[in-house]
Amino acid sequence: MGFSQAIASCMGKYANFQGRATRGEYWWFYLFQILLTWGASIVGSLTLGDSGNMLTGLVSLALLLPSIAVGARRLHDTGRSGWWQLLAFTIIGIILLIVWFVSDGEKDANKYGEPISS
Repeated sequence: MGFSQAIASCMGKYANFQGRATRGEYWWFYLFQILLTWGASIVGSLTLGDSGNMLTGLVSLALLLPSIAVGARRLHDTGRSGWWQLLAFTIIGIILLIVWFVSDGEKDANKYGEPISS
């Protein structure tokens, strides 16, 4: 899955917590999220000055739900519940989540659905 396909997929499944997401879909959307937030930060500071953080906050808020959804679908691909994302509130949990996000998905169907071809 390429960059534009991943963005289209994630935004098309804006609040869909069902199913599975490939590594590519997750990481391409993560890159998109970083680039869009940086862009909003730069544009906001150049145009709005001290109030520029408001634009960054709005972009981050708009991307919050799809990023949680794609994270849940990515965990589903590894056979875990999306609720494991709550580990992000701990230092050790962040490390564990990164390991799970970069690991291969299950090759066979699991309780979250059929595997998605990359």
